[in-house]
Amino acid sequence: MTPFVPACFVVILFHFSAVCSRPTGAHLRNMESFIEAVREVEDSTPGLSPLDLLRALRKTAGHDDVMTTHFLGESYNFSGSDVLEKVILNASSFSFFDKAIHHIVTDRGEERGVVLAPDGTTVALAPLLLGIELGLKAKVEGSSPMGIFPITLGRRLGLTFLSLQDFPASVRLGPNGCWDDVERPKVYKLSRHATLATDAIINGGMDGLILGMDLSGPAAPEQTRALSEILKGFYIFTLQEQGLDAVAAHISPKRRELSKSLLESSDLHITVMETLALVWKLEKTEWIAMDTGVGKAVKDGLQEFVHKYWDCPQIIPRCQWGAKPQQGTPVPLSLPLQYLYIHHTYLPSSPCLSFPNCSRDMKSMQRFHQEDRGWDDIGYSFVVGSDGYIYEGRGWTYRGTHTRGHNSIGYGVAVIGNYTASLPSRHATRLLRDRLAQCAVDRGALAANFSIQGHRQVVNYTTCPGDAFFGEIKTWEHFRE
Repeated sequence: MTPFVPACFVVILFHFSAVCSRPTGAHLRNMESFIEAVREVEDSTPGLSPLDLLRALRKTAGHDDVMTTHFLGESYNFSGSDVLEKVILNASSFSFFDKAIHHIVTDRGEERGVVLAPDGTTVALAPLLLGIELGLKAKVEGSSPMGIFPITLGRRLGLTFLSLQDFPASVRLGPNGCWDDVERPKVYKLSRHATLATDAIINGGMDGLILGMDLSGPAAPEQTRALSEILKGFYIFTLQEQGLDAVAAHISPKRRELSKSLLESSDLHITVMETLALVWKLEKTEWIAMDTGVGKAVKDGLQEFVHKYWDCPQIIPRCQWGAKPQQGTPVPLSLPLQYLYIHHTYLPSSPCLSFPNCSRDMKSMQRFHQEDRGWDDIGYSFVVGSDGYIYEGRGWTYRGTHTRGHNSIGYGVAVIGNYTASLPSRHATRLLRDRLAQCAVDRGALAANFSIQGHRQVVNYTTCPGDAFFGEIKTWEHFRE
């Protein structure tokens, strides 16, 4: 490893996160609780602008590092900031703000400064709020949101790529984690050692980028909504029967496709390198740029970022939907596999349209497969919800119990619902056909010339995946008779 990296890593940790082991309070760490805490402050301060509130929250959280103040100004240097800070300090929700916004990873692998969103994903609040603040600032000033990529995503991505440049690109980002209780979340444990860009940091950064761009754009309403309403509009919603097909609004399950549409036209390598150059200039560490490995570290890291967070769909892990342990010893697969077998669940017969409903369906299927069928675990490798997410079954590594006689040579993927007479939503179909399948190829799990087949083609006692859906998959590029 080049000499500058350890020192750089220490500086990064000092500025942007911390490691400690202090206990948290008893408040619930979900987005609904955070929005309610914000609303309490808004109600106690009539006429409060969302921009002023965001600045006060930034001051409370101590988020005044040099890059943040470069783009947003110092949080204590605005009129009324002291009065508003006292309102926040006096609010019954102060203990929530005090702990919810600071991003840290403890020595036990607990990630704080993150909340559970209603869609089942976990979001770091700091990059989310900074992106919204920058967007509102640009709207007020009638300017473009300069710095929104560096402040939400670019800085973290660049620094994590450098800090771990001697490690495989696949471990320079993430990880994900799981909550102790999704209904009453208090503790979020990471699945492995943290990088500077955990999944929650990237989710929050994407959301801050999307909302900041929305709020600063020409289509933004002249009368800015309250911060609590901005957050509710993005995170709290009810999908109808058509699922995401019927939703034009920007909401959290669409974060990957929305952030990709905002950024894919730019040269991300140049943008991240420019962000790093600004970090070094502001911190007076320009000598780091002399390291000859910087460009390659950023290039390799960005390839992994694009694969993991744009090309691949977001997968809800087993621990998040409440899976019981597998019974028996899992059997490893020999990768890459040649087949992708398509199923519908038949029962549950209706598409699931929310994280709670999809989790309920996953637990119901696992219970049926383990207790009634006598299988070790839920049979499917992955399951597609109509809420915008894929749910992990046996996963990429282990053999499932989905297609008799063919479990060792293919993945079994089911879409929740009965598709005998109707089709899954277009969004769910694309999630499977375009995103999950390509993700599998790119990660070496499926062969590039893989074949798609319906369950009924290789097992003669079933009509799965339903007549309507089978007619659809027969039109797909990789379908084979």
